[in-house]
Amino acid sequence: MKPQRRDFRSGWPGGDRGGPGGARGWPGGDRGNAALELVILAPVILFILGLMIAAGRTSIAQGSVDAAARDAARQASIARSPAAARSAALASARIALGQDAVDCAPRVTVDLAGFAVPVGLPAQVTAHVSCRVSLSDLLVPGMPGSKTLKATFTSPLDPYRAR
Repeated sequence: MKPQRRDFRSGWPGGDRGGPGGARGWPGGDRGNAALELVILAPVILFILGLMIAAGRTSIAQGSVDAAARDAARQASIARSPAAARSAALASARIALGQDAVDCAPRVTVDLAGFAVPVGLPAQVTAHVSCRVSLSDLLVPGMPGSKTLKATFTSPLDPYRAR
């Protein structure tokens, strides 16, 4: 009986023909694994990408709502009357959200109790802005169709200005 020749490059008797994935190894070897991996991983990657887009969109919109609340409170604080303060706050919030291309109809409420405080005492105006941002176009399973973002900002009134 003649000893089997061993190829030391592959470590299997008979050289490259033996072993898993070879001609005498498992049927098919590694062929087709890339397509299977793509079929399994593609939905996972798309889901993660959708979550990242939703997080980015929500973060940018929240910054815009914060800025709108800040602008609304500031415009209300420099107005001369409560009626002018309310309309200035609403207009300012809509303009701020429009400039940032946030697609929503803002709900702006302004606490104007500071206008009733006598001159010489510290007073403030508070603006509350809420905005509903759509996420339904992302088509991510489990993602809500929209998210309501809220922001509040308080601005002081000049204590020595006539109210």
